[in-house]
Amino acid sequence: MDVQFTLNDFYGKLGLPIPENIGKDIGHFNVFNIAEYRNRLSKGEMRYDRRAYFKISLINGTNRAEYADKVIHIKNKALLFASPGIPYNYLPQNDEQSGYFCVFTESFLSKEKSGIILEKLSLFQPGGYPVLDITDEDYMELEQLFQKMDKELSSDYPFKFDLIRAYVIELLHMGQKLHPVQPRESGKNAAIRITDMFVELLERQFPINTTVQRSVLKTANDFAERLAIHPNHLNKVLKETTGSTTTEVIHARLFEEAKILLNNTDWNISEIAFSLGFEEVAHFSNFFKKHAQLSPLKFRSAIKI
Repeated sequence: MDVQFTLNDFYGKLGLPIPENIGKDIGHFNVFNIAEYRNRLSKGEMRYDRRAYFKISLINGTNRAEYADKVIHIKNKALLFASPGIPYNYLPQNDEQSGYFCVFTESFLSKEKSGIILEKLSLFQPGGYPVLDITDEDYMELEQLFQKMDKELSSDYPFKFDLIRAYVIELLHMGQKLHPVQPRESGKNAAIRITDMFVELLERQFPINTTVQRSVLKTANDFAERLAIHPNHLNKVLKETTGSTTTEVIHARLFEEAKILLNNTDWNISEIAFSLGFEEVAHFSNFFKKHAQLSPLKFRSAIKI
């Protein structure tokens, strides 16, 4: 299933409860020192997931970031932006990692509070370059901002979250002004990695074990949106690497799962159709008959003989 990595998951990975008094009524915000939490984060490695929060990281170390069809190598200092809409991998290449990162929800920096629509910023746009190369001077300036946020978070100032919000907005504006790190990867390697990520997203929805579980990614557009690439580009890549179109690969996997459910469960056809993401039983029946030359009921009867 396509499930977001939540704040509960994030704090659970750190071995910490979600703090009760960190902007609970105005959206969540927190800031962390990377060196302090590096070991708890499994050396910082992140799975390819969509996260249910925004994250801005100031990184000092050698790392590899993977965003859809881009591989970005960080050899020293960088500023990394992550949003709920774009999944990515972040892979530290050594143990000498330092810097800061902050996490916050959309409600913390809502348009009403900040005048900013976060996902309209180029930093968070699909197809952009959300890892920014920075100089030593940039790093020192950005580090001071994170340190101010960290210090303010533990203060008793009644309007501290308004001040922290201003610091985050300043951080976003600085990010908008910086130059992105350009991806360095051959077209062949990029195509293979896009295919791997597509297959991972597809297979993550299976097996279907209960009638309330549902396949939610059903079309080429659904997968392209998750991968932050154009559907035509995804289709071209899959055609090159698998010999099939995006729709053909999706349909082949849905057909295989349909056969498994018909063979191994006593679910009725409506329940199977729903779990596979079909809105109408007739649509599922037509889909199955096109691939099996039998209706779902006749297929089930045949395999029971």
